[in-house]
Amino acid sequence: MNKIDFLVAGVGGQGTILASDILAEVGMEAGYDAKKSDVLGLAVRGGSVLSHVRWGRTVASPVSRKGTIDYLLGFEPLEALRGTEFLHPQSTALVNTQPIPPVSVSSGDAIYPAKERLEQILHAVTANVYFVEATEEAIGLGSSKVTNVVMIGAFSALLDVPVEVWEKVILSRVPEKYSQLNKAAFFAGRELIQGARIS
Repeated sequence: MNKIDFLVAGVGGQGTILASDILAEVGMEAGYDAKKSDVLGLAVRGGSVLSHVRWGRTVASPVSRKGTIDYLLGFEPLEALRGTEFLHPQSTALVNTQPIPPVSVSSGDAIYPAKERLEQILHAVTANVYFVEATEEAIGLGSSKVTNVVMIGAFSALLDVPVEVWEKVILSRVPEKYSQLNKAAFFAGRELIQGARIS
């Protein structure tokens, strides 16, 4: 492909920045020019985080225009919806099912949308939507902190990049004492995508 545009959407503290760093480096290892840009909420932990990552023969700008994102990685369902304006009908969305209600919801000023409504909105934009229980999988491995690597593992199964490249980049980005946990999270994510629902 001449270019691939990605959007990583989540909540501060979920490891979305590390995930987008890994995604950008994997692009470079795969032979692309790669650039990224992070947009952080006012309160980084708990606030919205959007990361643009672009792969191409030559990438001039790190930020994609609305309607041009090929892949959306939604670490949190509501945050994934915030990225739908960047999608087009052929886009693919990979969404973690675990909700993290924003302050407006926990304070009682707003209501978190029902799961069915979230799915309906995503499906109205693109038919290619995967839902994965990445947080649940990470907790089963021993730490919710590797949710981001479970997501990257699931996502890696959707792209034509050798698994060895993903593994190399991930292990270069995490502390050595957590390398086995992150390796397990990555491969658990790859297996998880096999059972994900796509519509």
